[in-house]
This record gives sequence, structure tokens and C-alpha cells, in this order.
Amino acid sequence: MHLRPVLFAIGCIAAIFAAHFASAAEQAHNVILFVPDGLRAGMVNAENAPAMAALRYKGVDFRNSHALFPTFTMPNSSAMATGHYLGDTGVFSNTISSGFPVAAADGSVTPFIENNAVLGTLDEHFSGNFLNETTLLAAARAAGYSTAAIGKVGPTLVFDHTARAGDNTIVLDDSTGTPNGILLSKAVIDALEASGFPAAPPSRGENGKAGDAQTAGTTVANVIQQDYFADFAGKVVLPMFKARGKPFLLVFWSRDPDGSQHNQGDSLNQLTPGINGPTSLAAIRNADNDLAKLRAALEAQGLAETTDILIAADHGFSTISKESKTSVAAKQTYADVPANFLPPGFVAIDLANALALPLFDPNARNAPVVENNHPKAGNGLIGKDPDHPDAIVAANGGSDLVYLPNRDSKLAAKVVAALLEQDYVSGLFVDESLGQFPGTLPLASINLSGSALTPKPSIVINFRSFTTGCSQSTNCAVEIADTTLQQGQGMHGSFSRGDTLNFMAAIGPDFKSGFVDQAPVSNADIGQTIAKILGLPVSREGKLAGRVISEAMPGGKAVKFFRQTQRSKPAANGRRTVLQYQMVGATRYFDAGGFPGRTVGLH
Repeated sequence: MHLRPVLFAIGCIAAIFAAHFASAAEQAHNVILFVPDGLRAGMVNAENAPAMAALRYKGVDFRNSHALFPTFTMPNSSAMATGHYLGDTGVFSNTISSGFPVAAADGSVTPFIENNAVLGTLDEHFSGNFLNETTLLAAARAAGYSTAAIGKVGPTLVFDHTARAGDNTIVLDDSTGTPNGILLSKAVIDALEASGFPAAPPSRGENGKAGDAQTAGTTVANVIQQDYFADFAGKVVLPMFKARGKPFLLVFWSRDPDGSQHNQGDSLNQLTPGINGPTSLAAIRNADNDLAKLRAALEAQGLAETTDILIAADHGFSTISKESKTSVAAKQTYADVPANFLPPGFVAIDLANALALPLFDPNARNAPVVENNHPKAGNGLIGKDPDHPDAIVAANGGSDLVYLPNRDSKLAAKVVAALLEQDYVSGLFVDESLGQFPGTLPLASINLSGSALTPKPSIVINFRSFTTGCSQSTNCAVEIADTTLQQGQGMHGSFSRGDTLNFMAAIGPDFKSGFVDQAPVSNADIGQTIAKILGLPVSREGKLAGRVISEAMPGGKAVKFFRQTQRSKPAANGRRTVLQYQMVGATRYFDAGGFPGRTVGLH
């Protein structure tokens, strides 16, 4: 055999493979994760949100979507970012008990973690990565992808919270340009200047005004700030990414409709129109306009055909109620609370009264909370020594967390007994290591017991929810909320279907066209699915993970799912915590939980 022909043949084969791999590299897909914070699935239609409605119709319509409980922003951002449930990420709510005084939160042990400095402190304290899982952007960055996270402060950084130097992932949020902002690289700053953009986003302005018990909140959506974010993404980041010639992963976190629904002034102290007034509708359209801008920018850059777009709201939304007939806190008088309404911190006040123990405010340097006063942010330290409290209440909104630092089962029984008598409670979930308590279900039943590094709550309280009587109950849900906001404004966090039913849709080369997915999906699945699309390694420190939404992909087969109900033993007063969920294989999807008759969507 002559050697030259053999070498020639080998060379041809090598050239063919090289061409094939080069072509594959050129065709590698990009992903944009668009998060319309607080968007209810039932509010998306051609009138309210035409861009999202069109995407859902042409791409994948996730009819059976789920936020994770507690239904707050930071927990669900951690699920999207890692593909894991909260028992693994340790992000149990927006306000948690850190287990140590957080300097970035003025020394509080109950920090509000939608804050870049607080997130940095948590990372430093918990071995450099408080989530204990590798995030999508971190994995994509390590694999050579271009990466960016843009939008609302807090959840934006979560997607690559351990990289703060600005030389890899682009992070631009509300705090950019301030001491708490993440640095931007020289290349990004140069691109901003070349495009005529200021180096920092504008403030929310009027949209940031929540009002008070006598003054209505905002009547404008967050248009100016979000226009900046959308233009930055479309006119600065996407051209940069295209010029690099590498695939990319971009997260765009839209504060609207969440921010406007929280602060809206259309319904001061009234349950109607609640979060269905003109300000909230304008906020939904604002987020929709941002999506339309991003899609137009992809078209302009010639990137539309190779880019997947996933839309996933972090949670649904409800109108706030502050009424209770059983609460001691509601019977006191406060300078800033209407008569007979629940004040911020009503759980902390009621528990301190039931336990006959002093109450201190962790957000006021542990100052005592005396009668006719309430904790500043609703959080409370209960016990004789605020530095070593018997109980800690982390107030969050539609649900609260109670921590028992001494792991005292007898104290847990007293707390549970007190809460079971309150008309604002609808369901209790208790750390199973403390024992079993009639009327409650274990934290493990809702995937809150896992490999988390942050302290695990001892008791999770779900608050009562109901509706104002519209045809689609998840569009007009109302919930008791432990918050500084007013009755009639907006909140989330409960275990009602109004809060767990988030909007989700997808379109692009890795998804079917015109497909309605009836199987349950969740925000934890978003993280797993993006990792699959981009070929990223999936972090597996914990075992509470979502699944790849394979049935929505080309060639994907339908998945089997079934519904289940779990009921606690009845308490002495007959109350039972009931949990309704769905299963795909071993993956759980939580529909609603609480006491029958006190939770929207619980049958």
C-alpha cells in the first residue's frame, strides 16, 4: 500500500470532522432568560401583554407552571439559577435568619437579601458560596460562553454572585454606579460611552414611592429605569456578544410588574381593584414592551434564529389584606396603622404575647418593642436576651419564617399551638427534627429540608388567602400579609395558587412550535433545562433538583404526571394542613397548601 494515498485520506477525513465541528460551533445556540417579576399567568393575553401572548402561541405554552414556595423573588431566583429547590439553596425567603449579625444589614440577624452587599457577606460567611450550588452563569462563563445579568437588584446578581470583578459576566442592576454595585469592565464602560448611555441606570423615581396609610402609592409603571435596562441589553450587550462570535447566556430580570403591583396607589386600603387597577396593567405592558425590544434587537443583530428565549415569572401575585379578628396585635393602636388593621410584625407581636416574653426589633439595633409599637420591618427577636433569643420571626409578606435557635421542641409546640388559633394562618410546616405536631406537615414535604448552608427555619407560616370573586380566582387573589405595605397594595409569598401560578413560555430552536405543555413545570426546571440546552455541567451538591423539560423540545415525548394530596393529622381545634401537588417521576410540583377554606386553589 502506498503511504501517500492513506495520508491523503486521513487528511480528508480530519478536514471533514474539523469543518463539521467548526460548523457546529458556529451554530451553537444562545439563551435569553426573561423574568417578568410577579407576572400572573392568567393576566397574559393579546390586550395586556401582546408580545408575551404571541411568543406563547408560536412557541411553547406552559399551562401547568409553578413557582416554589415560599413564593418570593430570591428563593425562586435561586431555583432558576441553580436548578435546585430551596432546601438545597438555603434561600428560604427574601428575609431570612442568617445566624450571625450582618454588617451590610446594619448588624441585623434578619437581613433582607435583595441587596448585593448582603449577598456578598453571606458568601463570605458560608464558604464563599452561600447557595452551595454552581449557578448557570458561573458554569456558562467557565465553559467559555459570553454571560450577562441585567435588571432588578438582588436576583440579578444571584445568577453569578461569586464573580464581582466585572471582567467576565456583565452585571448591571439598580445599584450599578453605587458602592453596592458590581463593577463593569473597561470594555463595557467604553461600549456605554460609545453608545451614548450613562454609566449607571436612572432611579425608579415616582415608581419607587409606596405611600403610607394616608397617602396612596405610585400611579406610574417603572418605565424610565427599565427602558435603560432594555436598551442596554439590546444596543450594548447583544452587539458585544455578536462581535465576540461566541454563544451567550443572558438573564434579563424585569422589576415590573412586581414593583408597580407592590407600590400601586390605585386601591389604598381597599381590596378592589387591588392589583388589577391601571397602574398594575401598565406595569404588565411595560415588561411586555421590554421583551419586544429584546426580540427586535435579536432580529437586528441576526441572532433570532439561533437564540432560545425562556420566560419565567418568579411567582404570581395577590392583593394585601390586613384584617384579623383574633390577633392581639390588631387590637393595639399605632400611629401609622389604620384602626383594627394588622401592623407590620403582627406575628412577632402575637407570639411574644402568647409566650409571655419580651420582643425586640433586629432592624432597630435590637431595641425593645413596647405596647402600641411594632417592629420597623416586621421582624422580631423573642426572649429575654435579644442577643440570644428563644425565637426569631423573619417577616416576609404572604408567609413568615420562625426560627428556634435552641431547637427546643417544647417551645415549638407552644408556637404551633398559638398559631393554630389565629384566623390569619392557613397551614404550618415544621422542621421534622423537632418532632411531629398535629395540624402541621414537615418541611421535607415541601422540599425545604436539604443540603442548605444557611439556617433552616423551624416553622413556616402560610397566611390565609381568598378572592374578591372574579371568574379566574388566581387573577383576584387576596392574602393576609406581614408587610409595611398597605391593605389594597400588592404582595406574594403565600401558598395560594394565585401566588404559585407564574407565567412561563419558551420559543427558539431548542423548543417545539405551537406546543401546549400540560405537564407540570417549575422554576427549578428552568435551571436544569438551560443547562441541558447549553451543555453545561449540573451542580449536584444537593438532591432536591428540578428536571429537564424534555417534552417541550423537538422530538421530546410526553411525560406522565399525576396529582397527590397530603394531609396532616388534625389539631385539637380540627385544623389540618393540606398539601396538593403533582409528580413527574420523583420531581414534585406544589399547587397549593394550607387549611381547607383558607387558601385559594386548595380543594
